[in-house]
Amino acid sequence: MNLAVAANENMAHISNVLIYSAMAVYTLAFIAHIAEWVLGSRSRVGRTAAALTDATAALVQDSPGANTGSTGGGTAVLERPKVVTRSAAGTRDVPDGPGAAGGTEQGDLYGRFAVSLTVLALLVHAGGVVARALSVERAPWGNMYEFSTTFSMVAVGAYAILLALKKNVRWIGLPLVTTVLLDLGLAVTVLYTASDQLVPALDSYWLYIHVSCAIISGAVFYLGAVGTLLYLFRDSYEAKLATGWAPGPRPATSFKRLRWRLARANASVMYRLPAAASLDKFSYRINAVIFPLWTFTIIAGAIWAEAAWGRYWGWDPKEVWSFITWVAYACYLHARATAGWKGRKAAYLALIAFACFLFNYYGVNIFITGKHSYAGV
Repeated sequence: MNLAVAANENMAHISNVLIYSAMAVYTLAFIAHIAEWVLGSRSRVGRTAAALTDATAALVQDSPGANTGSTGGGTAVLERPKVVTRSAAGTRDVPDGPGAAGGTEQGDLYGRFAVSLTVLALLVHAGGVVARALSVERAPWGNMYEFSTTFSMVAVGAYAILLALKKNVRWIGLPLVTTVLLDLGLAVTVLYTASDQLVPALDSYWLYIHVSCAIISGAVFYLGAVGTLLYLFRDSYEAKLATGWAPGPRPATSFKRLRWRLARANASVMYRLPAAASLDKFSYRINAVIFPLWTFTIIAGAIWAEAAWGRYWGWDPKEVWSFITWVAYACYLHARATAGWKGRKAAYLALIAFACFLFNYYGVNIFITGKHSYAGV
């Protein structure tokens, strides 16, 4: 039995060092991603989302030696797109933009550097998770600290797999790395639990099956939630462009100039995201692909509950909120496949579903007492 095995303190220490080292590398990746989004746009001419429809809409940035194409020099001009069409999904069906790099060599260089650092951090992160497992000779997800570190590792791993499959998902990098840093920071400060053996109820082979499926499902649901959130921002941006909105010339007063600069910065970020229709499609496919695994996670949990407690379902808070999460995602997928619930309405439902998942993890584990109260905090 695992209960007879003492924790290997040396391996536990190595795990902690690797987790902190991974956080340091993730921080460097975060800085590189910021550089990709901000500094990468300082080219002679950065093009908007691959020209909304067939019309060219150019955003000319202030930079030394920039060819502004006007005698005024230095002011950014965002031309009005001539045509913006609606897709069947209720979003503006425009081509994908160049991604976070903004179509510039400098931005692409920063982006590649950021991805390389993210992959390096993932390898160090994985080493920390494996070392934690070796320290107790069991699956490294027996408490909230271990679940959190493994969860963020799987999320970054899913991102790396999508990149390896040549998917245009580099735009996820900045929000992903930011969230991973927050997750690991919370794990090592608030949720940290010393390396130790499992409570008897968790000492089962179902720990490997049920909890691993929950981790994978949640990590992929997270990627879908990021896509959904960015879809809402991008869709609003495209709606503004459809009305002929543009930052316009730089105003004279300081306050108006600040608002003008913020509008320019927002436009600079938004035009480098994929089209709203593509983000909507990405989120739907991600959620649809992983939903069967979440269904299996709940079924596996019921089977484990019968083996551990002699009943398949007992209305424990964790069971209830897992089912609520399942219902929310089922409603989203059904609504997304219904003509009247595509676009923003379905996106709001998807975010509600992911919020249910987050509450099921943090809220139920920390604030509600039940048979699944193994948070370790």
